[in-house]
Amino acid sequence: MIDLRIQRSALLALAAAALFGASTPLAKLLLGAMPPLVLAGLLYLGSGLGLGAAIAARRAFGRAGGSSRAEAPIARADLPWLAGAIVAGGVLAPAVLLWGLAGTTASSASLLLNFEGVITTLIAAVLFSEAVGRRVWLAALVMLVAGALLVHDPGEPLRFSAHALGIVAACLLWALDNNLTRKIAGADPVQIAAIKGITAGATNLAVGLGAGGALPGVPTLAAAAAIGFASYGVSLVLFIYALRHLGAARTAAHFSTAPFIGAALAMPLLGEPVTSTLVAAAALMALATWLVLTETHEHEHAHEHMTHTHRHLHDEHHQHAHRGDEGPEPHAHEHVHGSLTHRHPHLPDLHHRHGH
Repeated sequence: MIDLRIQRSALLALAAAALFGASTPLAKLLLGAMPPLVLAGLLYLGSGLGLGAAIAARRAFGRAGGSSRAEAPIARADLPWLAGAIVAGGVLAPAVLLWGLAGTTASSASLLLNFEGVITTLIAAVLFSEAVGRRVWLAALVMLVAGALLVHDPGEPLRFSAHALGIVAACLLWALDNNLTRKIAGADPVQIAAIKGITAGATNLAVGLGAGGALPGVPTLAAAAAIGFASYGVSLVLFIYALRHLGAARTAAHFSTAPFIGAALAMPLLGEPVTSTLVAAAALMALATWLVLTETHEHEHAHEHMTHTHRHLHDEHHQHAHRGDEGPEPHAHEHVHGSLTHRHPHLPDLHHRHGH
């Protein structure tokens, strides 16, 4: 049974996966009009500029009086984590991926890209001490098998080479990006995603144009920007919200459904057939999603005294005084958590990153 009290944020991760998965068949329609790195730059820039416009609109038509914030701004302490995420996932990973793709078959590359979810879980557990239960590990492995089944071509064997390792390295960089972004998930997701999009987009576009690429016509450019805003920008905002409440491993498990959503959309958009392999892979995907959604985690745990800032309601973890200018809930302001020991179902959200 799904406990929506702790699993409702999984819907955000699945929505993020749906938006990102849709970008694959849509972007494939544009690839003939420009080199891949130029397209990547336009997709990222579309997300960054679109979200930047959303921030400007939010400030212009925000809450009356402007005395409160719905989200916490990025703090100075967040900047190293944000810079690491941008460099790893927005700048290095696409470049390493494209180098790997240049010397790898399409089926091999697609299979290797499925490792991102498993590597994200490994980094979350080993480097960031995130609590990862057996059901989440099993779900990650089932999703990996499903992805391999989806892209496996019996007539095209997997070949390990330096280029193949480059694709795995890209997965490692994106997995690191996921975990670094989780460290700052309490800050404004729209602001984080806008900065990542503009920085990564400008970098990729500059490299792509410097390598001899050219910008497409205005209609194609606008289409790329629109796809980027929805599939990279809005998707990343939802992904960060999910990271805030679920942690990196569980969010990555749900986000691993993106290739299956892309494959499903490719059928009507690109005329690709429904195959028994696709149906079997989708069944495994559903099993993996069910494993994570039905996870329960409850034990007595202690909350240490801490002070931080993030969007919140006044629930059992937020019983603090106000100055009077914080505005209606949900709102974001610096607040203090006293020491507390109790027991209830929980996931590794902002308040439950304790040891086990």
